[in-house]
Amino acid sequence: MRHVAVIGSGPAGYYSAEALQKIYGADVHVDVIDRMPVPYGLIRFGVAPDHQSIKAVYKRYEKVALSDNVRFVGNVTVGKDVAIDELQQLYDAVILATGAPNDRPVGIPGDDLPGVVGSAAFVGWYNGHPDFVGLAPRLDTPGAVVIGNGNVALDVARILSKTAHEFEGSDIVAGALDALQASAIRDIHVLGRRGPHQIAMTPKELGELGHLERAAPRVDPADLPPVEDDAALDPGLRKSVTILRDFAANPPVGDKPKTIDFDFFAKPVRIEGDGKVERVIVERTKLDESGRAVGTGETYAVECGLVVSCIGYRTPPIDGVPYDEDHGRFANDEGRIGDGLYCVGWARRGPTGTIGTNRPDGFAIADLIHADFGTALSRKSGRPGLDRLLDERQVDIVTFRDWQKIEAAEAERARDGSPREKFTYVEEMLRQLGIGRTT
Repeated sequence: MRHVAVIGSGPAGYYSAEALQKIYGADVHVDVIDRMPVPYGLIRFGVAPDHQSIKAVYKRYEKVALSDNVRFVGNVTVGKDVAIDELQQLYDAVILATGAPNDRPVGIPGDDLPGVVGSAAFVGWYNGHPDFVGLAPRLDTPGAVVIGNGNVALDVARILSKTAHEFEGSDIVAGALDALQASAIRDIHVLGRRGPHQIAMTPKELGELGHLERAAPRVDPADLPPVEDDAALDPGLRKSVTILRDFAANPPVGDKPKTIDFDFFAKPVRIEGDGKVERVIVERTKLDESGRAVGTGETYAVECGLVVSCIGYRTPPIDGVPYDEDHGRFANDEGRIGDGLYCVGWARRGPTGTIGTNRPDGFAIADLIHADFGTALSRKSGRPGLDRLLDERQVDIVTFRDWQKIEAAEAERARDGSPREKFTYVEEMLRQLGIGRTT
C-alpha cells in the first residue's frame, strides 16, 4: 500500500488523486487535505459565479472523492494543525496543490490606498470565500479601473456591469449581489500595458461583454494594428482581436448607462487620492522591437474610486519548503521539491494555463512518484497516523460525506434559479455538522 497526502482540494489536487488511482489501483490511499471544510478550491471560489458550465467540472472530482481509497480531510490547516515534516513522516509522498491564492502587489505609489483591491480578494468576495466576505469594496463611486488584460480582468469588468436579471442561475452570494445592484459604478476602464495583439483574453469571455444589458464595451480604433497583421496570430487570439475590432467599429448606441473602456498601451504609474483612491495616473506606452511596453512620457488621469488589480497571483510560502521568490511558487525540478515532497498545478508552474491544464500536470506528478517509489511496500502509517495526530490535537476533520451535508444545506437555502446560496463563514459550515471548532 502506498500512502500519499495531497495538500489542496482544487483541480490540481483531485487530478493528482485520480492519476494515482490509475497507476496504483486499490494499492494507494490518498488523503486530500484542505483548510476549508468545503472542497474544490478554485472551482468554488475562483471561477466566476455566472460560469456554471465551467464549475460543473467538479462532478469529475466528486467521483474520485467518493471512491474508497481517496478521502477528503477538510478543516485542517497545514502549518497550524499539522506541519509539513510531520506529514512527510506519515506519508510516502506529500504533494503540494495549494494553488496561487495570493495577489501579486501592484507595486506603484498609492497602491495601499483604500479602494485598491487585488483580484483574488475581489473574486473571493463575490464568490463567498470566508477570507474575503468582509472586503466591502468601494462601489459608491462612478469610476472603476481594472488593471490587467486577461480573463480575470474580463470577469471583474463583467461582474461590475451585470443586472440582477443577468445573474439568474449563478451562485453569486447574496451579499455581493445586493452590493453590486446598489453600485454607483458607471465607467470601467480596463488597462493593459501592451496592445490588442498581446492580450490573454479568450474569445468566449471577451464576446460576453458585447451582450450585456446595461453596459457597452468600447475600443479606440487607433489602438488596433493593421488588420492584415492579424494573420500571424494563433486562431484563438485572432478571434479575440476580431471581437475587439467589432467593439471599435460598432460604438455603443442607445441608453446603456455603463461603459467598459479598453485602454491599451496604458501603464498605471501612480494611484492618487486624499486618504482613498481618487484617480489613477496612466502613462502611454509603445512596443519596442522586442515587444516590451516602454513608456512614452505622456500621461493622463482616470478618475475612479475603485481599483482592482488583475496582474497575477503567487503561491503562499510554507515553513520548511524551498520557495522561488522570483516566480511566486515553490522551488522545484519538474514538480519534485525534495525526497518525498512534490508540487503540482500553479504551486509548481505558477498561475498559468486553464483548469484542464492541471490534469496532465497531475498525471506527470503521479508518474514521478511511481518512478521514485515503485511498488515497494510502505513503512509509513499514512491515514491512521494522521487521524491519531489530529485527534490528539482535538482537530475536527470534515469528510466528503460531511461536505455533502453542507452542500445540501446550501442548495436548500438558494434563491430561486440559483444552484446554491453558499455559507460565507466557516462557523456556519461547521454548524451544519454540529462542530464548534473552526480553522
